[in-house]
Amino acid sequence: MVEIHGHCADKFAGVKAAFENNFTQHDEIGASVAITYEGEFVVDLWAGHLGRDKAQTWDENTITNVWSSTKTMAAMCLLVLADRGEVDLHAPAAKYWPEFAAAGKDNVEVRHFLSHMAGLSGMDTKVEGDALYDWDWMVRELAAQAPWWEPGTASGYHALTQGHLIGEIVRRVTGQSLGAFFASEIAGPLGADFHIGIADEHISRISPLEPPPQNVRPADDGSVASKTFANPPVLAEQAMEPAWRKAEIPAANGQGNARSIVRAQTPMANGGEAFGKRILSEAGTRRIFEQQSSGVDLVLGIPVMFGLGYGINNPAMPLGPNKHIAYWGGYGGSIVIVDQDARLCISYVMNRMEQGTTSDVRGLSLVMAAYGALAQ
Repeated sequence: MVEIHGHCADKFAGVKAAFENNFTQHDEIGASVAITYEGEFVVDLWAGHLGRDKAQTWDENTITNVWSSTKTMAAMCLLVLADRGEVDLHAPAAKYWPEFAAAGKDNVEVRHFLSHMAGLSGMDTKVEGDALYDWDWMVRELAAQAPWWEPGTASGYHALTQGHLIGEIVRRVTGQSLGAFFASEIAGPLGADFHIGIADEHISRISPLEPPPQNVRPADDGSVASKTFANPPVLAEQAMEPAWRKAEIPAANGQGNARSIVRAQTPMANGGEAFGKRILSEAGTRRIFEQQSSGVDLVLGIPVMFGLGYGINNPAMPLGPNKHIAYWGGYGGSIVIVDQDARLCISYVMNRMEQGTTSDVRGLSLVMAAYGALAQ
């Protein structure tokens, strides 16, 4: 039996049982799950170890790379700026980033960055060495590149490039990097222990990841999907490199745990306010449900409905019973749920990666248990 640490309200006992089941039935190594309901923590649990050798325990302050769950933080930064009137999401991106108008992209709108519809899901120029960690190089190449499909017509998951596109708008408008803006305007006020570009003082708390059996290997067929995952490549082992951790890759290298994700995202589920801090207006939070696309994503190959910065509940693949549920997940299994109808925020973070780029049975079982609790 695994020892579960933390707090779980009696009403959500099923979540604790499902969390324990992940260890006994699904080969979990180390993980955390957290939930707020109506703005208050009702679940904050952690358990397990940092590796199979069980030499170190996953403790209350352990953090790890959460991959694309980071995208919800990047999106939130841009939504905050839009809520303040500093960014028009329907304006051409070139209004804020003039160089981006090159190669026929003058009509690509800021909202297309949030909904993976900019046509820049990967890069033409080979990303080699430490180029991925060089912000100026990445945004310069993206600004010069022609889209791979007509922007605004379909979504194609921008696995690693989305964060640079969003982040450059943030930088041009505020003068701050996205990681710095997130720290000062969202994580800091909310007390969220989540980092995009981590300082040396926190590195000792990072759990290594156990990579999946193999990295994402799409067919080399010239499709948008194969080109996206080939360049820049998505390599699980890369997340353990010091250079990866210290760089800002706002689509994929956030370091946190379930508690820190929920602390940051609870305002999005709770009318823009949480833990005594107002981050944006209630109307600003509602914008995530402005549907931008619906259909089979060109990269993921599955039906996805995108709002502004988040996937939104799709009747064909529902994540819960309510209409206003937004979500995203990270490579290997982490997940974020924002339910504005129930005022519920859920996150699950782990260190053993499964094969897929979307959530697996471990995270989904916790989500189902949470909704089961509310239905009682």
